[in-house]
Amino acid sequence: MRGVIDASSAGAESPRRSLEAPSPRYGEKAIKVFLGACGGLSVLVTAGIVLSLAFGAIDFFREVPVHEFLFGTTWAPSFSPSHFGVLPIVTGTLNIVFWALAVSVPVGLASAIYLSEYAPNRVRKTIKPMLEVLEGIPTVAIGLFALMFLRPLVADVLPFLDWGGVHSIGVAGIAVGLLIVPLVASISDDAMRAVPRGLREGAYALGASKLRVSLRVVFPAAISGIVAAVVLAVSRAIGETMVVLLAGGARAQITGDPTASSQTMTAYIGQTATGEIAFGTIAYYTIFAVGALLFVMTLIMNLFAIRLVRRFREVYE
Repeated sequence: MRGVIDASSAGAESPRRSLEAPSPRYGEKAIKVFLGACGGLSVLVTAGIVLSLAFGAIDFFREVPVHEFLFGTTWAPSFSPSHFGVLPIVTGTLNIVFWALAVSVPVGLASAIYLSEYAPNRVRKTIKPMLEVLEGIPTVAIGLFALMFLRPLVADVLPFLDWGGVHSIGVAGIAVGLLIVPLVASISDDAMRAVPRGLREGAYALGASKLRVSLRVVFPAAISGIVAAVVLAVSRAIGETMVVLLAGGARAQITGDPTASSQTMTAYIGQTATGEIAFGTIAYYTIFAVGALLFVMTLIMNLFAIRLVRRFREVYE
């Protein structure tokens, strides 16, 4: 006993060993500095983008009242007399988002459920990379596909609609939706596969069918990831430029007709921001005003989505 007490006392009196590295480890410090510099550079670039939009928009609103810009129903900045009501191109953008989500969300979620719950591993390993490759197709190719193939195909399938011209906001929205399907399917599939297997096995033990397990157990458990996928899809649809530029047309008008031509905010920026526009003109500053409005719309949607994801997020141990 005396020997044990002596050993314990000796251990209590021994100095603590420091956990710090004995050598300076300059390589690790250099990596930390590099990573910090990358983070700081990202913040600076974001701040620069916001400031460039803000300064241009301020110059625009010195000439045009805010209420005329936000609530006007005629958009013709390059005509004389000029009109700066942004509502026509905002409704064109929302029209694209509606049709894109109508295509991408059901198709993408159905694909994700199949890949996650039904597809054998061999099939999944084949289809998943194909989806990711499809996601990387240039948007110009999708736009040409919509203009040259999809538009005549839809007109043949729905001949009772009034197809006036070669451009259609509905066809452009469908093309954007097809472009987004891989994004929704891939992220939703990852979210569903992250659901613990114990939840599935518990449901199967109670006699539930595979379809019921997929829709009543896995889908609600992965809802935060699915919401994130839909939010990214909305952001992609709002920001898409080339497809709507080629297939949607350039007529700024407020319309709910999917066969009509309509202009979106990104298409207007893409058409106007060329070398032919004169620097310092009011038409030049409309680019920044429309870009700032697009930025605010996307920011509000992302904040709402973050709140929604936190509301429905489920954590499993």
